[in-house]
Amino acid sequence: MQDAPSHPGIHKTTFEHPGAIKVGLFLLSAGPLAFEITLTRLFSVAQFYHFAFMIVSIALLGSGASGTALALFPNLGRKNPLKSVGNLALATSLSMLGAYLLTNAYPIDTFSIAWDHRQVAILALHYIALATPFFFSGMAVGLLLAVYPRSAGGIYAVNMLGSALGCAIALLAPSVLGGVGTVLFCSGLAALASLTCLGRRDPEVDRSTTFNAVPVIFAALLLVVSTLDLGLRLIGYSGLPGFDLHISPYKSISYILQQPGAEVIFRRWNSFSRVDVVQSASIHSIPGLSYRYLDPLPTTNGLLVDGDDMSPILSTNADTAFVEYLSSAIAYHLRPDASALVLEPRGGLDIHTALALGAARVTTVEANPLIVEAAGAVYHDPRVLVVIETDRSFLRRSSGQFDVIVLSLTASYHPVHSGAYSLGEDYRYTVESFQDALRHLTPGGLLVVTRWLQDPPSEDLRAFALAVTALEQNGADPGTQIVAFRSYNSLTILVRNGVFTTDELQAVRSFTAGRAFDMVYAPDIQADETNRYNILPESTYYQTYTDLLTASPRSDFYAEYPYDITPPTDDHPFFGHFFKWSQAEDILAELGRTWQPFGGAGYFIILALFFFALLLAGSLILLPLAFRRSTDAQRVDQPSNLLPLTYFILIGLAYLLVEIPLFQSFILYLGEPAYAMASVLFTLLLFSALGSAWSRRLSHPHVLGWLCLLLLGIPLFLPMLFERTLGLPFEFRLVLTGIALAPLGFMMGIPFPAGIRWMMEKRACPGIQLSIGKGAGAFRIPWIWAANGASSVVASILAALLALNFGFNWVFWIGALCYGGAWFAVIVPKWDRRPRSLHR
Repeated sequence: MQDAPSHPGIHKTTFEHPGAIKVGLFLLSAGPLAFEITLTRLFSVAQFYHFAFMIVSIALLGSGASGTALALFPNLGRKNPLKSVGNLALATSLSMLGAYLLTNAYPIDTFSIAWDHRQVAILALHYIALATPFFFSGMAVGLLLAVYPRSAGGIYAVNMLGSALGCAIALLAPSVLGGVGTVLFCSGLAALASLTCLGRRDPEVDRSTTFNAVPVIFAALLLVVSTLDLGLRLIGYSGLPGFDLHISPYKSISYILQQPGAEVIFRRWNSFSRVDVVQSASIHSIPGLSYRYLDPLPTTNGLLVDGDDMSPILSTNADTAFVEYLSSAIAYHLRPDASALVLEPRGGLDIHTALALGAARVTTVEANPLIVEAAGAVYHDPRVLVVIETDRSFLRRSSGQFDVIVLSLTASYHPVHSGAYSLGEDYRYTVESFQDALRHLTPGGLLVVTRWLQDPPSEDLRAFALAVTALEQNGADPGTQIVAFRSYNSLTILVRNGVFTTDELQAVRSFTAGRAFDMVYAPDIQADETNRYNILPESTYYQTYTDLLTASPRSDFYAEYPYDITPPTDDHPFFGHFFKWSQAEDILAELGRTWQPFGGAGYFIILALFFFALLLAGSLILLPLAFRRSTDAQRVDQPSNLLPLTYFILIGLAYLLVEIPLFQSFILYLGEPAYAMASVLFTLLLFSALGSAWSRRLSHPHVLGWLCLLLLGIPLFLPMLFERTLGLPFEFRLVLTGIALAPLGFMMGIPFPAGIRWMMEKRACPGIQLSIGKGAGAFRIPWIWAANGASSVVASILAALLALNFGFNWVFWIGALCYGGAWFAVIVPKWDRRPRSLHR
């Protein structure tokens, strides 16, 4: 295959540029990807988890916009690619720091955005600032693809390899540097990429070109700042001043620190969390406590994960008399000298309860080692066996049987009707999770679940529905094996392995009456024994729970109920998603009148972002055509030439429609969102790089066909993998993640570079033959780079919406459909086969 005709200032189309560009591109790919993942962690801490998904779409927006810019200005940076990549790396480094400092100094106030229009402007500013680093790094990749199109496989491979390194950095660096320190480290990587390119001369460029030292000096300064911050953190200091993370005033830690004398006595980062312990005499948080306990409560410290969801830490000498008045105490009254399993007790309240009420042995499972370190003495009690592991993995691995299993309440109270907290995956509250727990109960053993009360019943009712469904799927009778009662703000569910006896039911009634807890459901419950102490106008909870249990078919009850309270599954693990379209009118009527994120319309914000992404994607794709007036450009938008554009849009959609549900699914397998995101991305990117490098040796249509088959099989393969190996040690699961996803990642790396070659081949697509010059050929590759990135922006939000409403399997199937459409675009001969060059 011969190179296209040369033109002044334009380089060869083979990948013969200096090694400095390869090293620079590798580093430049690593920094922004690590920055992207780290931003999801920082936003989870500074704001709320539902902000994290926006970062992926912002990164892709920046990358897509870079392709549009290159299409609008096709000769931009082409004279000296080495210098251009160096300058773009410098811009990436500067914009990383600038974006962090700007968003940190001017945080978005989601609670007032409904009536304070300045917050909309700030949100737009955040989008632009955070997209900027990815714009510059994406422009470097797009520029190299445009200058060296026949080396697309090599360029794409280096980009993917660097991005894979970024995943590893994002996973490992926060434990040493903290979240903010990792941001500066990412900026330093981009600065190093800049120095790598700017410190070398491109031999293909006229040697008379004047050397400009200013960019080199700036890059060196940025590298010095990053290195200095790194050094300070490594020797135990908090890093350079001025970079401290500002926390939203609506996070729990912000409220607590407003109390007189409150101070942070412990703060540590690891790969997936920031754990704080706040000391204050005003902290008395004891969830599930009866109001009939009238003695003074012991002073507690507050343990917070990512600045939220505070749980109490009792001192070693605290008076634990109050535990008799906790709703979970009934389990130890019914099972004295119990063997207890406490799942994720956070600050340790449920461990104290078990020990104080006579449990003979307590096994506690806590996934976060920083929590064990921060909570201190209770985890070191000789009667307590501590297992550092996720509860799902432990339940699959362990063969132990327990008299009492407590699923600790780890979440703070959040109103559910806004949908603002819908996006959080919670694999502790799925049908499969409850079934795993029930299998570990001794005969007559009790599973204890406590949730916050909502009006009307929602999260508590969903937990009840989970217990009912898990029992039914195990072949048991839920009507005889469940008891539920409520305090003034929480509801506790007891699930028995076997039928409750008459004596046990009488003991429950005596316990609840003595502590002013209201019965909600029991096998022999009567309406007149409900709603006695925490009195409501009607006995709503009793009636609703009874209706759910007796409904036939139960699907009718779920369909008619005002909230979505269908039991979550591992394929659809969104316990906090209660939205139904029947709520829309009420939510819009309350918009801006409730003190909640996004004025109470959180789910609609997600939809609004999706339609905004559609508008942006359309603009990024169509803008180059609107501003390009040459005869060649007009040929580009002819129907026969839109087929390649459609191809790159489809593979852009497909990649993200596969990637996002994969790391959501692997949260179950690896335990934490950060582990899942970094590990899945690392595997996909690493093997995509290998696939890209090998793309010339494999049949393009065959690869697309195999991708469709692989994706259709994933909904069958992943559950089998998780079922058989979830109980293995974490290190083994990490390796199995790589092995399981390697073939998929390898295949997914092929369609993009293969698509570029497909466009260029006369025999495949003569009507759009490329020439690398000032005409449409120089315009086309940046244009398809823009289209690919723009479609990925849409896919990142679309994947979240589809998973939220239909489950992960549907997202995989739609991803397979997109790859199928790309396969069809490659094999169907609908274009004009008469050779003609776009450059004349």
